[in-house]
Amino acid sequence: MYDGSLLDESQVLQWMIEQRDDESIEDVDRETFLEYIDTKEFLAVVFYVEDDSDNPRVLRHIELIDDEAAEYGIKIIKCDDKLMAKKYGFRNPPGITYFRKGKHINYDGDIDDEEELLDWLTDPANMEMTDHIEKVNRKMFEKIRHTSDYVAVFFYSDDCKQCSRVLAEIEHIDDDADSANIDFVKIDDKKLAKEIGVFALPGIVFFKMGSKEPTIYAGDLYDEGEILNWLMVQKDPAGDMIEHMEGSDLQRLIDESNALAVYFWNKTLCDQCNSKAMRKRRKESVSPHEATGTPSETQERENKSKETERSTSEVRTDGSCDQCTSILEELENIDDDCDRHGITFIKTQDLSVATQYGVSDFPCLVYFESQTPNVFEGDLSEEEEVLQWLITQKTEDRIELVTRVMLESMVEETQYLAVYFYKLNCNICDQILEGLEKVDDECDIYGIHMVKIQDPQLAKRYSIKTFPALVYFRNGNPLIFEGDLQNEESVLEWLIDDENRELADEIEEVNARMLERLLDESLLLAVFFYDENCPECDDILEELEHIDGDADQYGIDMVKISDVEAAGKYNIINLPSLIYFRKQVPLLYDGDLHDEEKILTWLTSQDVFEIKNEIEEVNRRMLDKLLEENEFVTVFFYESDHKESVKVLERLEKIDGETDNMDIT
Repeated sequence: MYDGSLLDESQVLQWMIEQRDDESIEDVDRETFLEYIDTKEFLAVVFYVEDDSDNPRVLRHIELIDDEAAEYGIKIIKCDDKLMAKKYGFRNPPGITYFRKGKHINYDGDIDDEEELLDWLTDPANMEMTDHIEKVNRKMFEKIRHTSDYVAVFFYSDDCKQCSRVLAEIEHIDDDADSANIDFVKIDDKKLAKEIGVFALPGIVFFKMGSKEPTIYAGDLYDEGEILNWLMVQKDPAGDMIEHMEGSDLQRLIDESNALAVYFWNKTLCDQCNSKAMRKRRKESVSPHEATGTPSETQERENKSKETERSTSEVRTDGSCDQCTSILEELENIDDDCDRHGITFIKTQDLSVATQYGVSDFPCLVYFESQTPNVFEGDLSEEEEVLQWLITQKTEDRIELVTRVMLESMVEETQYLAVYFYKLNCNICDQILEGLEKVDDECDIYGIHMVKIQDPQLAKRYSIKTFPALVYFRNGNPLIFEGDLQNEESVLEWLIDDENRELADEIEEVNARMLERLLDESLLLAVFFYDENCPECDDILEELEHIDGDADQYGIDMVKISDVEAAGKYNIINLPSLIYFRKQVPLLYDGDLHDEEKILTWLTSQDVFEIKNEIEEVNRRMLDKLLEENEFVTVFFYESDHKESVKVLERLEKIDGETDNMDIT
C-alpha cells in the first residue's frame, strides 16, 4: 500500500514504477538453485520461461505471499531453467516445486490463487518430510496448534547439553505419537518456551484443541515409554480408566493382592438411584391420572434391572445412576496416583462378591490388604480424600504463599525450589501443610526454598489432577513427588536426596550444610570451591562438567560450592580450588584446573584415592581400572551391615600395609 503524499503525482508515479519493477522473489541460476536444495530446509521454486506472457501475472500473485511464507521459514525463489523444470516434472512452465530437506513435491493447484498456494506450502502434512520430529518456528507452530487436535512440542536449544540426548529418546516414539494422531514437533525458541511456562530446557508440552492451558511434562525425560504413556493419557484421560473385573478373576485378585481398592456399584441397588425413584413415586402419587400406569411401569423397569443384575457382563455404565457414575469419574482421576503408590484400583458390579464381604449399600469402596477388607466411610465424591485414605491404609506409617507471576520468576531464578500446590477448604491439604511446616526450616538449611500456591490452572501445566501435590524445581526442571505427602520426613529425604538434586550434565551446587552431609555419606568426593565473581571459574566449571559423568562411573561424587566460610574451614586460601575428600580426608589438586583429562586421571589414580593403612572400597569400574594397572590385586567381596564381614575387614586392615610393601594391591 502506498503511504506517501497522494498530492505529489511524480512521487506516486515513481512508487508505481518501483512496484512494477520490484523483484521480491529471488531469481537464481542452476548452480544457486542446486545449492539451495542442499542448504534450505523449506524451499519453493517457481519454474518459468522468460518470454512467456503469463509470467508477470503468475509471479505477481506469488510475490503477494513471499514475505508471509518467509515467516514460516519457507524460502521462495524463481528459476528460468527449462532443463531443471523438466527434471522436476514441468515440461511447460510455469510450475511450482516444494523441497523439504531435499525431498520434493509438486503443486497441482491453481497457480493464480496465492492463498491456496500459501495454505498448501504451510500445510503441516506437506512440510513433514522425514521420519524425524519436525523442526518448526513460532509462526508454523501457531498454525499447527490451531489446526491440529493434539500437538506435542519439544522445546530445546542448541546450547542445551542434554537436549540432543532427550531428542534421541523421543525420536523413538514419534511414529507411535503419529499413529495416535498426535503431531510431534520441536522448537528452538526460549522466549516462546518461557511464555508457555517452560523455564528450563529441554521440555515437552502437550496442546489439546479447545483446552485453555497446555500441559507440561514433569516426568523422566529419558524414559520414552513414560513420555508416550503420558501423551496418550493427555490425549484421552478417559482412556486410562479404572479396570472392570468380576467373578473368579476379581476373587483371585482379592486373594493375591497386598493393596487393592475395589469400587462396588450397582444401578438398581444404589441408594441414590432408589431415592430418586422414591421421589418420583411420591410425585406421581399426587396425580391420580398418572398413578394408574406408573407403578406397573416402575415395576417393569425394576424387573428389567433385576434381570440385568443376573447377567453382570451385560451391565453398562450408559444410563446408570448419575451419582454412581459421577463418583466413578472422580475416582478415575486418582487411578494413576494409586498405581504410583502400588495400589491396584478395580471397579465391579458383581453382587455375589459384594455380598461375600457384607457390602449392601452402594456405591461403596473397600480396600483389601492380604484379603482383609476395610470399608471407606468418607465422602466418595472427594477423590483427594479417597486417595489420601488409600495411601494411609497402605503406608500407616510458615511457608510463603505466592502468586503465579511470583512463582514463575522464582522458578527461573531459584536453583532448588519446592512448590506445594493445594486448594482451599481441603482438610487433607491443611494437615499436610502443617507437616511440611515442620521441615521448612530444614529445607532452608539445605538451600531448598519451599513455597505454596493456590492455582488449579497452573497445576494443570504439570499434569496435576488431584490436590495436594509437591513439585520440585531443580534449575527450572520440574519433578513431581510421588510419595506420601503426609510423611514430612520422607518429603525432606526426597528433597535432599542426591539423585533428585542431581542435574544432568551439571555439577551440583551445595551449601555448607549439604557439603557436611555429603562428606558423611560419600567415600570419594571431589569439591570445587569457587567465587561467583571469579572470571575464570565458569571456564573451569565447564571443563569439570565434561568429566562429571566419568567420575561418577568410578564412584566419585563431584559438587561445587561458593562459600568463603566453608573454604576457610578446610584451610583453603586461594579460589578456585579442587579438593578431593577420601573418607573425609582432604587432598588439594595442585595441577592445571583447565585440563579436564589430567584432573580425571588424578582423581582415579590409586596413589591419590588410596588412604594409608586402610583397604580402599571401590566400585566395579574402579576395580576394572585397578586390575588393568596392577600385576597383583586382592579383592575382598563383602556384604554391608554383615557382622562377620566387618570382623574380617578389621583383621585384613592389619595386613594391608604389609601387602603394600609386597606390591600387592
